[in-house]
Amino acid sequence: MKTIAILFVNYGPYHIARVTALAEAYSDRNFKVVGIELARQELEYAWIANTEKLPFVLYSLVSDQLLQQIPVYEVTSRLIILLKNLKPDVIAISGYSHPAMLLALFWSQWKRKIAILLSETTEYDEPRVGLKEQIKRWLIGQYQAALVGGKPHQRYLLKLGMAKAAIFTGYDVVGNDDYHPEKIRLLPKPINQPYFLAINRFVTKKNLPFLINAYAAYRQANNQEAWNLVLCGDGEMRPQLEQQIAKLGLQDSVHLPGFLQQEELLPYFAHAKCFIHASIQEQWGLVVNEAMAAGLPVLVSNRCGCFEDLIVEEVNGFGFDPTNQKQLTNLMLKISSGEVNIEKMGEAALEHIQRFSPDYFADGLIKAVEYALAHH
Repeated sequence: MKTIAILFVNYGPYHIARVTALAEAYSDRNFKVVGIELARQELEYAWIANTEKLPFVLYSLVSDQLLQQIPVYEVTSRLIILLKNLKPDVIAISGYSHPAMLLALFWSQWKRKIAILLSETTEYDEPRVGLKEQIKRWLIGQYQAALVGGKPHQRYLLKLGMAKAAIFTGYDVVGNDDYHPEKIRLLPKPINQPYFLAINRFVTKKNLPFLINAYAAYRQANNQEAWNLVLCGDGEMRPQLEQQIAKLGLQDSVHLPGFLQQEELLPYFAHAKCFIHASIQEQWGLVVNEAMAAGLPVLVSNRCGCFEDLIVEEVNGFGFDPTNQKQLTNLMLKISSGEVNIEKMGEAALEHIQRFSPDYFADGLIKAVEYALAHH
């Protein structure tokens, strides 16, 4: 029996949903699935995931401390020991930015095992510099196949020299069933007014001052009928955002419930009227998947990696330029005015996101593994 190891920095709810689907898909094949995470907890994403009763074994290199508290050499040495013991035939590796991910790639080369890249990088995530791109081109050449989010991620790997036949899609999915309207609709209302919903870390790239300004203009244009705005999340920009909200006199209509775990977010998804994601830069934007899985129409920045694959203009939502405040304000007015059928749009969002399920991840990764085995 062959073993495939899936290596992530940290297993959150959607990593578990993906690898669970993979383990179930491989259950009647000659493959054993194991999960490896660098740490049970880390600073960037403070989610809590239930790791009990999983259909695969999950190994945590660091289980009792934050990843950022452990020296890199300690994490990498623990990974080497684990790989030596597990002897996986295939390693699916999440990106190449952390040293441990690179180590896993080089270990697979040394042991002549198969390495599959899991990637959601696009050409436009950040400025691309010649020398760095040359190194990356060499690095990409060391993987036997890749599983990516969608079209822009596929194009970037093609540009870096990976064969088109070696690139598969399905990486960026969540556990859609957890958000289904039928499952969450009876949850208590977090606020009684109709509202737009946004969920973000409060960091610069999420473009939240822009969103608040667009909302202020929307409220000014539609004062009597205006919906509220709920911004779930937390981060370094919170004091700045609170100051902006106060300056604009929006304290009664903009709500900041803080950082919430998946279960705590479900009531907000259940009763929102529309979801907004305004990032100036985003590799994918899984929160858009979640909103669509909850049956919400979506307004999504066209700089998000998910935009091209998830948004069908005027069918399940609208895209906008995240530097064009007036455009977003007008879309908010359009959505809340009754000019568009938001129920029908939400149903279309729910239908479309079913293609982006954990089974889609499993199918894509299995195809990537089969391709790599055939060409190894």
